[in-house]
Amino acid sequence: MAVFGLLAAVMGLVGLVAPDALLRLMGFTPVMGPGRGTGDHTLVFVTASSMAALNMGVYYVLAALCDWKAFFRWTVPFRLLTCAVFTLAVIGGRAPAGFLGVGLWEGIGALVTGAALRHESRRTPGSGQVPAAVS
Repeated sequence: MAVFGLLAAVMGLVGLVAPDALLRLMGFTPVMGPGRGTGDHTLVFVTASSMAALNMGVYYVLAALCDWKAFFRWTVPFRLLTCAVFTLAVIGGRAPAGFLGVGLWEGIGALVTGAALRHESRRTPGSGQVPAAVS
């Protein structure tokens, strides 16, 4: 989970520093400077979602450092939901085909996380407890 958190944080930073580069990575064609229309809020959306990705990445890293299994369990259904929504966005024509990779990343990540948690719970009785406060 720490690796996922680091990747999310890095992608968030990329989106904050170079939003057009992030758009290209996801399969979108960015519109440069004066080509943007008056009502084009693409950069605002990319900034907001990049900040959310940065925050989420930090949450994942902190949860990994605390070995907070409950947090990881909570992410599985929501990452599967994200996979479904992003996949449907591509199928429905709301997003380019390259965006399917983001959905697959979430879906595969959820399945791997779920499998790892299941494997570990079979090895460790009482796993998944909320960690004690870190001092």
